[in-house]
Amino acid sequence: MNDILIVDRLTLRRGNFLLEDVSLSVSEQEIVALIGKTGAGKTVLLETIAGFNKPDCGSVLYQGREIASIPIEQRNIGYLYQDYSLFPYMTAGKNIGYCLKMRGCPRQEIRRQVLEMAERFGITGILQQYPGTLSGGEQQRVALARALMMRPRLLILDEPFSALDPVTKRRLYGMIREIRDQFECSILFVTHDFQEAQELADRVGVLIGGKLQGIVASSDLFRADWNDNTRVFLGLEESS
Repeated sequence: MNDILIVDRLTLRRGNFLLEDVSLSVSEQEIVALIGKTGAGKTVLLETIAGFNKPDCGSVLYQGREIASIPIEQRNIGYLYQDYSLFPYMTAGKNIGYCLKMRGCPRQEIRRQVLEMAERFGITGILQQYPGTLSGGEQQRVALARALMMRPRLLILDEPFSALDPVTKRRLYGMIREIRDQFECSILFVTHDFQEAQELADRVGVLIGGKLQGIVASSDLFRADWNDNTRVFLGLEESS
């Protein structure tokens, strides 16, 4: 497979926090998960990969180009924040169609594409509702629909299921692989949940204190030859 994303020795300092010498890749139509505790640098890494932060050292190549050299409107990356970041004063339908409106798409075409996307996610009945009236699962599907409106080649998800109840989580897990298959995109997501990472991802990386400890096949997460700190984090041995 070809790599759609290559992160090479990325280093970024934010105050006292250091994201240090991170290297990883994501292949076309691959799902990669990053796991780590709060404060490990997961969100900072995602934002830097998306081009929102300029690294102090290293590079982020997206489709063979340095991400910072690609205008934001041409990056073709979908980004879903942990809190979904829906516009509270817009209906669900207008949230989904917002990026098309910003690109000057005709109103009739926006309506057509929003309805088509809503049908994919089973949310046609809530298009006229505002985010504050929606459940967590409904908000997530609206946010995913919005992120996918531009048919991104890379979809980045920051703790996509953390705020959902267990039943809703299970219902939406299947949607991730469906999105990958239907939209032919790669997916990079972060999570605290080891089981979630194993179940959804092709490969899983462990981030501890701003350092990527490695990336392995999801089936090897608990049997790879990790260092002592990573083994403690994964619960494979007790801390000394």
